[in-house]
Amino acid sequence: MSMDLLNRSVPVAAPAQALSRSQKAAAVLLAVGPELASGILGHLAEHEVEHLTLEVATLGELTPATVNAVLEEFRTEAAAHAQLVTGGEDHARALLRQLRGDEGDEIVDRLLATVRTTPFAFLRSRQPAEVVQHIRDEHPQTVALILAHLPTRFAASVLAGLDPDLQADVALRVATMDATTPEVVARVEAALQARLGGGSQRVTRNAQGGVKDLASILNNSDRGTERAILGALERSDAELADEIRRLMFVFEDITTLDDRAIQQVLRHVEGRTLALALKGVRPDVKDAIIRNLSERAREALGEDMELLGPTRVKDVEGAQSDIVRVIRKLEEDGTIVVSREGEGALVD
Repeated sequence: MSMDLLNRSVPVAAPAQALSRSQKAAAVLLAVGPELASGILGHLAEHEVEHLTLEVATLGELTPATVNAVLEEFRTEAAAHAQLVTGGEDHARALLRQLRGDEGDEIVDRLLATVRTTPFAFLRSRQPAEVVQHIRDEHPQTVALILAHLPTRFAASVLAGLDPDLQADVALRVATMDATTPEVVARVEAALQARLGGGSQRVTRNAQGGVKDLASILNNSDRGTERAILGALERSDAELADEIRRLMFVFEDITTLDDRAIQQVLRHVEGRTLALALKGVRPDVKDAIIRNLSERAREALGEDMELLGPTRVKDVEGAQSDIVRVIRKLEEDGTIVVSREGEGALVD
C-alpha cells in the first residue's frame, strides 16, 4: 500500500497539465484553506470525500505558478457550470469559446458528462433551507427520492428543516425505498429544476435509498432530528427502527467503546462541550466518561457542570451531537474502532 501511495505522488514543480482531474481538485482544496475546504467536502458523497482526501494526502509540492493555473482552470469551469445550470448548453459554449477558444467546447463536453450522470446535482449549489422551501409541500415519497440522491450531510440538513411529521414520513420512505427507474427520477428532477430555473439533466443511474442511506443521513443530523425520527419510526415500525439503530452510533453508545477509545475522544472535546453533553444522561454513560478523566479533569468538569446551571435541551443535544461527530471522525480516520451489533467481537 505504501508503494501505491508513492506512485500516486506528484513530483515537485509538476505543471498543471501533468495533474489529473482529481489532483487538480485536491489542489483547489489546499489553496482555499481548511475552513472552506471542509465546507466543500460537506456537499460531496462519502466516496468522493474519501477519494479527494487521499489525493490531498499524496499530492506533493506544487509551485505557485501551477496552483494559479489550476485555480484559473477551476474558475473558468465554474463559470461554465453556472451557465449550464442557469442558461443552458448554448450559453455555456458561447462563454467558454470567448474565454478559451476551441478548447471551450471540450470543457463543456466534459462538464456535461459529469453533470448529466448525477441526479439532482443542481441542488448542491443551493442552501439546504432554500431546498426545504421548494420541496416541503411535495409528496413524502418525492421528498424521499430527492434526499436519497443528495450527499448525506446535505440531506441531513434538508431533513432537519422539514416539519416533524413530514420528517418521520420521509425517513420511513427512504428506509423502505425500492429501486426507482431512471425515467421516474428524471421526471422528478426535471419538474424540480424547472421550478428553480435552468434546464433539465439526463439521469443514467438508478435511485438510491434504503436502511443504510437513512442511517447515514441520521448519523449526520442534529440530535433533536435524530431522536424525533427514530421515535416516530419506533411507533410505526419497531423492527425497522431497531435495524436503523444498529447501523448508527448515538451518544449513549459511548458506553460500548473501550477505555482507550474514550480517552482518544476526550482529547478532542472541549470542557464546556463535555459538561453540556453530560447534563441529564444515564449514570452508566456519565461513569464511562468520568473514569477516563484524570483527577484534575474530573474536578474541572464538575465545576463546569455547576456553572452551567439549568440548560436548554437543545444545547445539551447539540453538545452530544458534536461529540458523536468526533467519534465518527476518529472512526473514519482509523484512530478508534466502533463495534456495531452484528459485526462480531473484536480481538487483539
